[in-house]
Amino acid sequence: MLYPVYVHEGDVEHAHSVTIPDFPGCFSAADNWDELPAMVQESIELYCEGEDMDLPEPSSLEQLIKKREYNGGFWMMLDINISKLNLKPVQINIYLPERLLSHIDDACANNQQMTRSGFLAMAAQKMLSVNTID
Repeated sequence: MLYPVYVHEGDVEHAHSVTIPDFPGCFSAADNWDELPAMVQESIELYCEGEDMDLPEPSSLEQLIKKREYNGGFWMMLDINISKLNLKPVQINIYLPERLLSHIDDACANNQQMTRSGFLAMAAQKMLSVNTID
C-alpha cells in the first residue's frame, strides 16, 4: 500500500530523516537512498508490533502538501508491505472438511515455522491475489 513519507535530505554528516504522517510518532532515517524504503518498512513494522489498532488509510498527498509543519524537505510515496505488519489478530471459528484440515496440518508439519492460522492467512492472501491485508 502506498503511503506518503516526508524526507529531509541528509548530508555527509547526517542521515536522511523521514516522518511518516499516517503513523504518528513513527520516523526513520537512512544514510543511503537505497536503504530508505527498507528502513521505513522496518519502522512501521515496529510501530505496529502487536498493537490493537486499525491500519490507517494513506493520507492524501494533496492535503499533506498544504500543511505548514512540512517544510524544508520533500514528499515520497513508498510501497509498504502491510502483510508484514503484526497487528493484533482476531479469532474466528470456521468449519473445514476433516480431510482438508489433515492436509493443512501435514503442510504445517513440513514447515515448522507455519501454523494453521498462518497457512490459512497466506492461502487467503494468495487467493485474493494481493500482497496486503486491508
